[in-house]
Amino acid sequence: MPIEFICKIKFPEEDGRNRGAGTDRELSSELDGGSGHPGVESSLRQFAISSSLHGIDHIFVSGHLGMRQTVWALAFLTSLALFLYQAAKSAAAYLEHPHVAALREEPRQDMVFPAVTLCNVNRFRFSALTDTDIYHLANLTGLPPKNRAGHQPGDLEYPAPNMQDIFNRTGHQLEHMLKNCNFSGDKCSAKDFSVVYTRYGKCYTFNGNRSSPWRAKQGGMGNGLEMMLDIEQDEYLPIWRETNETSLEAGIRVQIHSQDEPPYIHQLGFGVSPGFQTFVSCQEQRITYLPQPWGHCRSTAEQVIPGYDMYSISACRLHCESAQVLAECNCRMVHMPGEADICTPSKIKCVDKALAMLQKNSADSCHCEVPCNITRYTKELSMVKIPSRGSVRYLSRRYHKTEEYIRENFLVLDIFFEALNYETIEQKKAYDMASLLGDIGGQMALFIGASILTILEILDYIYEVISNNFILQRLYQPQKNINRTQRSQKLCTEPGLHTQLTDGTIATVRLEESKTRVRKTNLQHRTWYRKEQGMNLINTSLMGRASCY
Repeated sequence: MPIEFICKIKFPEEDGRNRGAGTDRELSSELDGGSGHPGVESSLRQFAISSSLHGIDHIFVSGHLGMRQTVWALAFLTSLALFLYQAAKSAAAYLEHPHVAALREEPRQDMVFPAVTLCNVNRFRFSALTDTDIYHLANLTGLPPKNRAGHQPGDLEYPAPNMQDIFNRTGHQLEHMLKNCNFSGDKCSAKDFSVVYTRYGKCYTFNGNRSSPWRAKQGGMGNGLEMMLDIEQDEYLPIWRETNETSLEAGIRVQIHSQDEPPYIHQLGFGVSPGFQTFVSCQEQRITYLPQPWGHCRSTAEQVIPGYDMYSISACRLHCESAQVLAECNCRMVHMPGEADICTPSKIKCVDKALAMLQKNSADSCHCEVPCNITRYTKELSMVKIPSRGSVRYLSRRYHKTEEYIRENFLVLDIFFEALNYETIEQKKAYDMASLLGDIGGQMALFIGASILTILEILDYIYEVISNNFILQRLYQPQKNINRTQRSQKLCTEPGLHTQLTDGTIATVRLEESKTRVRKTNLQHRTWYRKEQGMNLINTSLMGRASCY
């Protein structure tokens, strides 16, 4: 048989009424604010005291809002507004993705010599042309047939021209043009040049092999490529009538470029005139551009253009020209990449129209991005007249040419490095993520004395408030329209629990059940501290007597 302990607590009638009202307020506060959890105001005050955010501990203080708290609140809001304004400006500056260029010079013991492409401005040698060639090239050269009787009707049965063979056979041969060649004191010959085709026909490139390039071991004149050339003006085509391909000048066209890009000599080359020795002082520049969103360069990892090993602007332009001519004329020019047939001179008008259309709409139809890494060469040209009166006789005897021929056809080209160093021009981010975080962090510390950890404190406090309110709503679900009397009546109707309220305010409760309920509540809401304070308050303030039996 279980033993029950029943306690009786008796209060004086007046004190019971007063204490009852206080107990009612405490009970209501406990149910509304949550057992063992401080209210929103007290929790916010506690956060303000413990937070590292400057100023808020002077705003959220106990008592009514006074002048001091108002001043601190205005100061804090003003500082917060200034911080947000400066942070927005910093973020806007970062989103503009500005960049700067850094220039520096790098010395080297030796350097790879650039590729040098040269073309005679006259594309066909007159002596190498046959009547068949002249017949096929009539739209290009405008020449009449060599025999004055003209072409006979049987001549119209000429086979289709082989343009590759015509350009190769009738172009100026380097063996005949190159009179002398040396590189840094070492002899060179036509075998050190490779054949390449451009808008000028058959051309030649020195040091175009990327795997085994020539290297300069010293800068200055005489330490690079020096050539004496004969432009063979006697082989220039006579001008019978002017066409789009008619050339009025005499000399050679030269382009200095890297081994990674094909020559684009008709637009990027410079001219060298006979009768002069031309000095070309070069300096290598290695340029690095930023990819998007800071720039608009094309990464080397992207797919290369068909027909070329490396991406370059010249390769891109040649590819666009080839695609346009192929689409309009169903052929390609001799210098264009691809496997299509080479355009015959009968299609030259179609080719000119296609290229003019491409040039007009190049911004839309041919967008060639700058590679992210590019090598180019700056040039400074100077020249002196050759030959001198004393040397013209020597050259005439050596090469078995007349003095007049030497003056009109011979030239010397000297290409060298100004110094054995190269310039690096590198685009760099003017305002990167580290700068943005540094500026925002400095402004945050200056205006509101906060840091990243302060933001974590605020987020942690918000999470704690939300989670506590959620738990309280699930556990208590307070009914605000029920007063204390209705709660007391509800408690009296619970089975096994008997409550008697008389004028003397006598309550009888089963001790074990009360202890169990208190322990559960304390464990769920961590209210041991407040429970002890409550018991001490009851022990010290209650007036009456208690007896258990």
